[in-house]
Amino acid sequence: MPWRSRKCCLYVFIIHREASGRILQGAFKGGMSAMKELLNIFKALSDETRLRIMKLLEHGEICVCDIVAAFDMIQPKVSFHLGVLKKAGLVKDRKQGKWMHYRIDDSDMFKRFLILSIMERIPEDKLKEDKKRLEKFLKNKTEGTQIISIAERCCEKG
Repeated sequence: MPWRSRKCCLYVFIIHREASGRILQGAFKGGMSAMKELLNIFKALSDETRLRIMKLLEHGEICVCDIVAAFDMIQPKVSFHLGVLKKAGLVKDRKQGKWMHYRIDDSDMFKRFLILSIMERIPEDKLKEDKKRLEKFLKNKTEGTQIISIAERCCEKG
């Protein structure tokens, strides 16, 4: 029975028309631009770090500095992964001062179903440490007790 429900979702994906009027069905008929779009999406989702980022974004918009703290990675590496996700159309960004904030782009029905399917298959315990670091960072940031200089710069209006 689970396969049948996935099959129904696939039919929804194929016949769904995007706002621009382009039909995703073209990817299955050899349409190169649609095929490249699908390749970009699946390549973006083929990396564990990017899946972790998507799972973190599941709860709403997050600043790059928050993701850096949650993953304990350097900012250029996080920005690279966010760039790949943005190129694939999976995340949207907005600039606030000098900081970029990211959220899941759910404007496309195909991507929305795909992201939803992926998010429900990633166990919460896989991100326990990430979320613990993020909560600690956010707590310190709001209390103003963060010693690291990033807290002085992060997400504040100039």
